[in-house]
Amino acid sequence: MSEKRDYYVVLCVAREAGEAEIKKAYKKLAVQLHPDRNPDDPTAEERFKEASEAFEVLKDGEKRKVYDRFGHQGLQSGGFNPGFRSVDEIFGNFGDIFGELFGGMGGAGRGARRDGPMRGADLRVGASVTLKEAAFGTQKDVRLQYPSPCDTCQGSGAEGAKFDTCATCAGQGQVGVRRGAFLMSTTCPTCRGQGRSPKTACPKCSGSGDVNVDRNVKVTIPSGIDEGQSLRIVGQGQPGRLGGPTGNLMVTIQIAPDTRFQRDGLDLHQELRVPFTQCCLGGKVAVPTLEEKDAELNLKAGTQAGATITMSGLGVPRLDGRGRGDLHCHVQVDVPTKLSAKSRQLLLELQGTLGES
Repeated sequence: MSEKRDYYVVLCVAREAGEAEIKKAYKKLAVQLHPDRNPDDPTAEERFKEASEAFEVLKDGEKRKVYDRFGHQGLQSGGFNPGFRSVDEIFGNFGDIFGELFGGMGGAGRGARRDGPMRGADLRVGASVTLKEAAFGTQKDVRLQYPSPCDTCQGSGAEGAKFDTCATCAGQGQVGVRRGAFLMSTTCPTCRGQGRSPKTACPKCSGSGDVNVDRNVKVTIPSGIDEGQSLRIVGQGQPGRLGGPTGNLMVTIQIAPDTRFQRDGLDLHQELRVPFTQCCLGGKVAVPTLEEKDAELNLKAGTQAGATITMSGLGVPRLDGRGRGDLHCHVQVDVPTKLSAKSRQLLLELQGTLGES
């Protein structure tokens, strides 16, 4: 599909739809468009991917907020890049939903055993940035630690790729569990869905199929990102097993407190300390900005303490690159705590001039 459709239109829900309604709509479409149920419809798989992409965004509060405000372009500018490369990746991401729909067999006709290629898990980490880095973008090295399929046995846990059939599930990878009047299918606890067990454990991973990995990934933080938003880095998650695709990396942004500015969406707030004489007389005042270069403010004579002066376009850039927020300066009057004899005499004269007693 060359041009992305509105996600709400794809799922046939209103823009104010709640989480439960969105999930229900996706389930209905997933059943209708499932590729295994539409073998003669070459468009079913693409429509299935489209519906899954829409659900991926609208079920996530942060992604939905960005989409509602900036559309598809805002998601891409924010580094979300929603979408799926394959149907198997969809099953891996939404396995719980397909389990509900198809009795624990997410592939719905693709077989319950997990002795074939399996997609790697998604990894989730946090990345701390400064307010300036969040506003103007940066690159960060993110450290990842996770179990990865053993390269000696390709994650099977078996030496020489030799296996015995699992005695618990008779090689099916699934066992029946009775819940009241219903018989449910669930992953075999003995072989973890493999349907088999190693004849001899792999010496490198001791039969677990995993080895520990410690590596760094360079992540590009886009300009305008906000606290709590997440970046989806495709293909940087846990490697798949037995030739399966790699998972994705989800990086959640944490913005360190700034001593000068407080952020409110795209706007910035700061206390602007001004000598009381300048509040009286007015004049040009240097205003600190995120760019580390002072802006010039023409202060009006008679400016009162607590006044708020807004400087347009000096806030945080928008994720889509179209404009910036504002900088709100809250005037705080600087009153000297010590006075020279001359200064005191001048103030007394001023006090008399103003008619004060």
